[in-house]
Amino acid sequence: MALMAQLYVKLPSSAVPITGQTLGVGLIGATLGARRGASALGLYAVLGLFLPFYSEGESGFDVIWGATGGYIIGFIVAAYAIGWMAERGADRKVLTAFAAFVVGQLIVFGIGVPWLKVSADLAWSEAIHDGFTIFILGGLIKAAVGAAVLPSAWQLVRRVEK
Repeated sequence: MALMAQLYVKLPSSAVPITGQTLGVGLIGATLGARRGASALGLYAVLGLFLPFYSEGESGFDVIWGATGGYIIGFIVAAYAIGWMAERGADRKVLTAFAAFVVGQLIVFGIGVPWLKVSADLAWSEAIHDGFTIFILGGLIKAAVGAAVLPSAWQLVRRVEK
């Protein structure tokens, strides 16, 4: 996850960069399951307080309390939800894996946008635009990548087991 955070594009119009993190959240949740996935992302959040794990090599309490902190907290909840769905087979087929990744991203944004609004003192319209709207296309692309990777990995596992 720390590596996925370093894959970023800074947007001049938003305090929130485009990163590889939501793809990482989906892959971690789906491969580790609900509890271990959430625990792994919780560990990421804690370690980022002391090590340069957050986007752009950032670390510290100011990141968690700042504009992007809600997204980091949202990662934990989203990993749990995606892991829960994967434990029930959602990661075995492209369509259900895509749906799980989209749900996970909606959870991240559902926690991140209100946090952004409060921490950056934005109007709702600004927070929704800067913290969600401009990320929709990228989020769908990341969900599609995750949805393609996981079922393919399961097919490979089945072949190897035979």
